[in-house]
Amino acid sequence: MTAVPDDGEQRLRETVQRLSNRGRWGPDDEIGTLNHVTPEHVVAATALVRRGAVFSLALPFDDSGPQRGNLRRFNPMQFMLRDGDDVWSRELAGRPRGHGASDDVVMLASQGGTHWDALAHTFFDSTMWNGYDCRLVSSLGAERNDITGYRDRIVGRAVLIDLARAAGRDWFPPGHAVTTADLTAALADQDVRVGPGDIVLLRFGHIAMTRAQGDWGDYAGGDAPGLAFETLDWIAEHELAGVAADTWGVEVRPNEISYVNQPWHRVALPHMGLLVGEMFDLEELAADCARDGVYEMFFSACPLPVTGSVGGPINPVAIK
Repeated sequence: MTAVPDDGEQRLRETVQRLSNRGRWGPDDEIGTLNHVTPEHVVAATALVRRGAVFSLALPFDDSGPQRGNLRRFNPMQFMLRDGDDVWSRELAGRPRGHGASDDVVMLASQGGTHWDALAHTFFDSTMWNGYDCRLVSSLGAERNDITGYRDRIVGRAVLIDLARAAGRDWFPPGHAVTTADLTAALADQDVRVGPGDIVLLRFGHIAMTRAQGDWGDYAGGDAPGLAFETLDWIAEHELAGVAADTWGVEVRPNEISYVNQPWHRVALPHMGLLVGEMFDLEELAADCARDGVYEMFFSACPLPVTGSVGGPINPVAIK
């Protein structure tokens, strides 16, 4: 189905009222639904490693990425501080020619590539997760809900839901809204279940589409397939720790509710405290799952603990 935008303020606020987790894990909590991941969950997830097959789910962090300047985001850039020519041609720091090293600097938008949203990323009614004032995020960074809260928490069981393949498609077209019924049907097709503490990886096929077209186009911020707004209830019911997708923003675009941009996010982050990941490259993993019929795996994806940051670049790893 194709999403039809509406104003939807009442629907949005009713959903917030119904699904808010604020205060659930105490007034000082800054990790939200990652509280569902217990040490017992992590230990159980290690048993999912059977073949030792390792899959990186990150896009390359380089200037070939999908960003086109939307929201002032840019693709990663790398600059050399020292290189081989310096070593070959001159003495450096008192060392003889031919003996030295190379150094570089990487400049990137924290949400310019594969990443987690920090809980300080999205606001609703001037507040973020757990009711903290949006003004606690200033030009100096986030005083609350920054990415460092995730530094040692994102490890456990992940389940790939290959929505496109389950529907018999290579990819869904932009604007296609995936519903709770679609999620349930895909899980049944894959003969796998999800439950408390799981991280769900959603393949809409959007990266496959851009690669087939030979250009990122408007992948970063344009129309895209994604989750329908009503799937928030399904996520809450299953007590998922997190959701990540192969799209720029997880939810369907154009958005179903036009009252605010990215309405699914306005509930998921500031009120549910949900771990949300974007721009995951799931193609190689999905092909392997289709071959062996196993869609659950051990998963590790802790972000760089950049103090005050509202986004977390990562190299997510799935191990089967």
